Amino acid sequence: MIRPLSNIVVLDLTHVLAGPYASMTLRDLGARVIKVERPGHGDDTRAFPPFKDGDSAYFATINHGKESIALDLRAEEDRGIFEQLLTQADVILENFRPGVMERLGYGWEALHARFPKLVYGAVSGFGHTGPDRLRPAYDMVVQARGGVMSITGEHDREPVRVGASIGDIAAGMFLCQGVLAALYAVRGGAPGQKVDIAMLDSQLALLEHAVAITSVTGEAPRPSGARHPSITPFETFHASDGLFVIAAGNDTLFATLCTALDLPLATDARFASNQARCENARLLKRLIEAVTLDQPASYWIDRLQRAGVPTGPIQSVAEVMRDPQILARNMLVDVCDQEGTPRFKAAGNPVKLSALPDKTTRPPAPILDEHRTQILNWLGEIASGSPDNAT
Repeated sequence: MIRPLSNIVVLDLTHVLAGPYASMTLRDLGARVIKVERPGHGDDTRAFPPFKDGDSAYFATINHGKESIALDLRAEEDRGIFEQLLTQADVILENFRPGVMERLGYGWEALHARFPKLVYGAVSGFGHTGPDRLRPAYDMVVQARGGVMSITGEHDREPVRVGASIGDIAAGMFLCQGVLAALYAVRGGAPGQKVDIAMLDSQLALLEHAVAITSVTGEAPRPSGARHPSITPFETFHASDGLFVIAAGNDTLFATLCTALDLPLATDARFASNQARCENARLLKRLIEAVTLDQPASYWIDRLQRAGVPTGPIQSVAEVMRDPQILARNMLVDVCDQEGTPRFKAAGNPVKLSALPDKTTRPPAPILDEHRTQILNWLGEIASGSPDNAT
């Protein structure tokens, strides 16, 4: 079986999360990712807890399978090595503030003139254009400014950050998409392109219903807790022992839900359409909970699932990591150490391709500068006319 990106070489100058998340995805799809790190320090996440035997689990779960070489791009000797790497690269990724790569002599225009097929992927807080392009940003900054925090949390309470770092992760996903599209164009004979991804842009792209609501009504939605603002019933409900989720997204499912709960509401004018249900959402929730409070969540989940109503428990991360469906889909994999022994747990690859082996383990994350000799030998073999592209 051939991994779809097995002939792609990625020079990854990114650090922390957005860029490394994109290069992790490219690596999972078969690309060779050469991680160019700062001498002495490397990626900031090498110092992020939790640690196991002195190594960061955070770093390991995002950077597994990559190769590391430490280069100071202001030093003549290291620039020489980087120049050699550029001749072999299909993609370069960076997440510096706009202008940093230009000052180093490796900005988009300079590289495109020299390597017209090279795909240049850049991810930053605010992108490479616009009045705020030079401002720094972290995940929470773009979640706040991008509107996500304004609709997250409970009604009439302070906005909260989404628990996952979606400011970084969404930007990383969009960066990967853009790079793949640019590589596809290159394969068709087009020149390489610059892929400019802003974390702030990526947050707005996630607000599908919020943008629609605001543009039509003129009023920005507010936090609604677990309830969807445009679909009802689509939220959490109390059982006798806690909360669970019901998501009846259309009239047919609502009628099925009513039958399963023995509630004669499907033809009630107050609930006969989704719009009516949204207008009477609080009343409907009380009527449903008058039934569901009599039994534990597991009882209702089993009953509704058998009826075909979308429902489920609210699981902790520990419970998710034991979920049979997650395990059956190979969505929890072992990241090995340099001896091949499983050391960390990481999320698997959600992109399931029929011809792509979905292995249960991942190669280790690199030690800082671990692959210098291997990479230099590879470059030497290419220079001598006998390249060996094995990773």
